[in-house]
Formats: sequence, structure tokens, C-alpha cells
Amino acid sequence: MSKIIVVTSGKGGVGKTTTSAAFATGLAQRGFKTAVIDFDVGLRNLDLIMGCERRVVYDFVNVINHEASLKQALIKDKHTENLYILPASQTRDKDALTKEEVGRVMDELREDGFQYIICDSPAGIERGAHMAMYFADDAIVVTNPEVSSVRDSDRILGLLQSKTQKAEQGSTVKEHLLITRYSPNRVASGEMLGMEDILDILAVPLIGVIPESPSVLQASNRGVPVILDKTSDAGEAYEDFVRRYLGETVPHRFLEADKKGFFKRLFG
Repeated sequence: MSKIIVVTSGKGGVGKTTTSAAFATGLAQRGFKTAVIDFDVGLRNLDLIMGCERRVVYDFVNVINHEASLKQALIKDKHTENLYILPASQTRDKDALTKEEVGRVMDELREDGFQYIICDSPAGIERGAHMAMYFADDAIVVTNPEVSSVRDSDRILGLLQSKTQKAEQGSTVKEHLLITRYSPNRVASGEMLGMEDILDILAVPLIGVIPESPSVLQASNRGVPVILDKTSDAGEAYEDFVRRYLGETVPHRFLEADKKGFFKRLFG
């Protein structure tokens, strides 16, 4: 049984593509045949984060337009068995994606035995975002602890509840909240919204909290999903998130502000 999961947000730059790469890698590491699709036509970031930009021959829009087969366009990941990437087109028209053709690609992936299909959505309410969420069974809603990001996530939740195939069929997309770039010290000083505040506003079950960490950018620059960095807090937090998604009970970590020692309190 295949499951289609959209990774979405209302605001750009919150870590959706980083999350899609880490999530797909974590699922594939556990033996699930996984595809991750970049729906951000015109930008193409996923293949950079996955380190396969030089291996792109055909892209998602080529498959949509019947210029290449799905098998020709899928790129087998170098780091992880069972993982395949379908990159976005860098130059094509953003309206190239249609429900019929996206649906055909999803059906082909199911027929090829893919167990998880991760849809890396562009931000906001543009066409690519609608197409990424339309066929979803589950949604990972990514937000930063900022008021604007949380407010825009609320709009995305409205779309998930009204503009998807599940909604049209009288069912619901299962929603999960992932908070990224969380800094307990900045929450404690009032610079960021706290986890409880975000949960009160959005009222969506929490699946993970990813701490603010320089390792995310470092991994991205190296073309390696951060979940493969076993020494970083962010990598560990993404590992916890994948385990929770698969039904394990894993306590949330990285939520407490640093305790200041005596001299630190004295001298700042």
C-alpha cells in the first residue's frame, strides 16, 4: 500500500526541502522504497540538497509532458538504498502541472512498488503547492517559531481541509506539525514563539521539533541530507521525527534553554 505525503508550509524558507530530503532518506534507510518529488517548478532545490544535481537528465515536467518516461527521470540516490529523486524543472512554466498528469505519475509510482511518495511543495498557495497536496494522504506542515510563519501555516491547513482529493471525497488529510529552527534560548528571551504557543494557535498534532543548527546549512552545502549527520542535534531530531511518523513513541528533545552557570549569570 503506497502512501503519499506532502511536505508543505505557508511561508518560504522554513525548511521544507531539507525536511523532504531528511524524511525520504529516513524512510528509505528503514527499507521502504521511497520517491521524493520536487514540485517547485522553476527553482529546483531538492536535487542540490540530495547531491544529485549533476545527474539530472530528465525532470518532472518532462514526465508530465510525455517527453520522458518516469523510469528515465527518476534518479537513484547515491547515499541510500531504496531512495529515488524526481527533480523539478528549472526553466519551465509553473502551470505545466495538471491534476490528470500528476495523478498519472502517482499511479505509476504506486505500480512500481513505491511505498512512500514524498511531495516537496513550494510555499504558499501557488499552483505547484495545490498540485503537491491534491493527492496527499498525509501532510507534514512545516513552520518556524515566528508569528508570520505560524499565521501562514494556518492558511495551508485550510487548503488541506478543502482543496484536496480527500476533502472532495468527504475524507481528511492527516496533518502533522513540524517546527523547525527552534531555539529554546531565544524562546526564553521572548524572541520566538514557544512550542506551546504554536500548538495552541494551529491545533495540529506535533510530530517533531528541529533545533536551530549550523549543521543544516553545512549538510545542504555538501549535498547530503542532514539526517545522515549522526553528530548533529538537527540530524538526531529528524531521526526522531521519522521514528514518530512510523508509529514509535519517542520523547521530544532539544526543548530546554541552556542553564546558565553562576559566572555566566554574573558576567552575562
